[in-house]
Amino acid sequence: MEGTSTRPGSSSDTTDHDLGEFVVTPPHRELLDQVLDKWSLAVCNELCERPSRFNELRRAVPAVTQKSLSATLRRLERNGIVERRVLSSRPVAVEYRMTPLGKTLRDPVEVLLAWADAHLPQIERARARFDAEPDNS
Repeated sequence: MEGTSTRPGSSSDTTDHDLGEFVVTPPHRELLDQVLDKWSLAVCNELCERPSRFNELRRAVPAVTQKSLSATLRRLERNGIVERRVLSSRPVAVEYRMTPLGKTLRDPVEVLLAWADAHLPQIERARARFDAEPDNS
């Protein structure tokens, strides 16, 4: 179909309002689930400011459990978003920091958050309408 692409921006006929279909493959879904999960954005937000040790992150994200924070950091490290550095100190300490790849997440996340800010009133109205329907309770 003319003017439609399988990848946003891959066709010269594509406009800002006609980006075509999204192609979300299992690897995309897995990565997005891991990077946009409950704790990852909060952890990345803290690490974008400065490198932090584990307990500093726990204090900065107080609702996260030790187990969840550890799992989140391991997932982010596995995906190349965060790096773990062992510091040569006594006692030995570990510091986490964003990788150059991880820092590239900032712009798309800011765009998504700006979209949410701009559309939150509409979303809240849609939720209220949906929740008011007897079939949806």
